[in-house]
Amino acid sequence: MTTTIDKLNTVVEAAHAAFEKGRNAQPETRASWLEAVAVGLEGNADALVEIADQETHLGEPRLRGELKRTVFQLRLMAAEVTGGGHFDATIDHEEPDWGMGARPDLRRLNIPIGVVAVFGASNFPFAFSVMGGDSASALAAGCAVVHKAHDGHPNLAVRVAGIVTAALDHAGAPSGLFSLVTGRPAAEALVDHSLVRAIGFTGSTAGGRTLFNRAAARAEPIPFFGELGGINAVFVTPQAWNARRDEILLGYASSFTMGMGQFCTKPGLLFIPGGQLDTVREVLRNALADFAPAPMLSPRLHDGYRESVSDLGNTGGVEVLVAGDFAEAPMPTVLQTTAGAVRNDPSILRQEMFGPASMVVEYNDESELPEMAQLLEGQLTTTLQAEPGDDVAELSARLTDISGRVLWNGWPTGVTVSYAQHHGGPYPATTSATTSVGTAAIGRFLRPVAYQSFPAERLPEPLQDSNPWNVPQRVDGVWRMPKVSVRAATGGGL
Repeated sequence: MTTTIDKLNTVVEAAHAAFEKGRNAQPETRASWLEAVAVGLEGNADALVEIADQETHLGEPRLRGELKRTVFQLRLMAAEVTGGGHFDATIDHEEPDWGMGARPDLRRLNIPIGVVAVFGASNFPFAFSVMGGDSASALAAGCAVVHKAHDGHPNLAVRVAGIVTAALDHAGAPSGLFSLVTGRPAAEALVDHSLVRAIGFTGSTAGGRTLFNRAAARAEPIPFFGELGGINAVFVTPQAWNARRDEILLGYASSFTMGMGQFCTKPGLLFIPGGQLDTVREVLRNALADFAPAPMLSPRLHDGYRESVSDLGNTGGVEVLVAGDFAEAPMPTVLQTTAGAVRNDPSILRQEMFGPASMVVEYNDESELPEMAQLLEGQLTTTLQAEPGDDVAELSARLTDISGRVLWNGWPTGVTVSYAQHHGGPYPATTSATTSVGTAAIGRFLRPVAYQSFPAERLPEPLQDSNPWNVPQRVDGVWRMPKVSVRAATGGGL
């Protein structure tokens, strides 16, 4: 049932009230809420995976792995909250002889921003949806969440939301801390609502840019943390090509077809030395011969896939290298072009094909690679397939400029959930300089506040000299760690 505007207003107001009640919860209390959600999802895994498979066609093994990732993510966030590092508690005691003159007592920490609206993705119905990274990190930060369900898996969204709200209620969290809304009118009103203080979004460039513009047009603009996808270019040096050509092509074929090519980190471009197209075609055909196609996530995405591949295939300078099809469960397509063609029309490098398709770009000389990188727009990832003796300093610098994660001799379709992870990149990959994956994602939904000359008893707990919450503090420029360290969760990711 579509959420009415009146109902949307009630939901957001309840979320704001819940935020006010829970904003000062102790770290251990907030962590217990996240743990309760993790337990709830684990306990309903069989039913959730069944519903997800019915609605997304992604298959039980993939969905179970994704649900495991989602639960792990919640526990990693809980451990991070308990550790207290997200507060960034900083204390400068009064100092009459400070180098700029007398310094007052000054203390700063990060506080949660309020109600966060989250728009989930269709291609990861667990990890980037109802209780995905945006929702988990917002709750970890101390915010309330209103999630707009994706119409690609409506039944799953309702079921997950019910489990989450029940778990939070059972754990003693304020009522309304998490809620679900549906439908486009509610989505638009959510972005406009004066009590919503930030937005997390994962989806298409067109949809994300529309909401981004709407958020910026508010009387009081709010942050829009949008992940809009990317091309994820891979650059192969001549030395790597000579040493590992077939291995690289096999890895490429596996990566760009993973999940029917419906990953935002799918390698959409492969830059290789020219002159071996017949061999490349043969290796890729053999690599894709046993590919087992599946229906795409939705008819709308299938239509978009057909249109994007057809449009790019009909562009001057672009040819079909390995022909696929546009059946209900499409076989993969590989297109081919040259460095000369993309110099004449750089837009060839900027068209995402969301599905099992990618493009090979032939270059004549290794010196062309930094120039090719310069023609790219912002990327979530870029990859170097290179050998230890390669001089790729200039190319690496260009890739660092345009991407959020740079890989060496790997493939970008694995995004582990961890402390150092960065899942983001310059526009149009994202609309901010932040990450939506890993513990650093919590920082998006916090803002710093400094307290000057406050009475000790009126200071927030993380800023008190007695440190009752036992969090890391930077005191007069020196970090003091908690008396007993908190051991964080460990494990891998997808």
